[in-house]
Amino acid sequence: MDHALSIGALARRSGTTPPTIRYYEEIGLVRRAARRDGGHRTYGDADLKRLTFIRRCRELGFPIDQVRSLVDLLENGDRSCLDARDLARRNLEDVQTKLSELKALEADLAKLVTDCDAACAGGPGPDCVILEDLTQTRASSCCGSKAA
Repeated sequence: MDHALSIGALARRSGTTPPTIRYYEEIGLVRRAARRDGGHRTYGDADLKRLTFIRRCRELGFPIDQVRSLVDLLENGDRSCLDARDLARRNLEDVQTKLSELKALEADLAKLVTDCDAACAGGPGPDCVILEDLTQTRASSCCGSKAA
């Protein structure tokens, strides 16, 4: 049986928000809702399932274009699950790159704190080794991107 859900009920049950649901409708990620006489949106069980799927995809960091592809894969029996694996693998590689960049950032910040503790902690602000380090020109930042 397909239960009629209001946008608020759908949001609560799917773990999203009404503005998110309206946005997904606007970009065509979920179907436009049926309307009651008073103009209120109504959704069914299929909408709940799809929205929950989309929310989980977003929680895992898939961008909207990849979510579209995963939704298509879910609904299209002619596609291989290797398509989903390849999208997940690309997303995993992106996460691993970000983690590597964050570890480099962590090391740089830890060094700044350690250097400050050793050289100038409590001294005049302008003499702080952290501030001095931040004024140095570098070819690249700690995370591999070009410094501005």
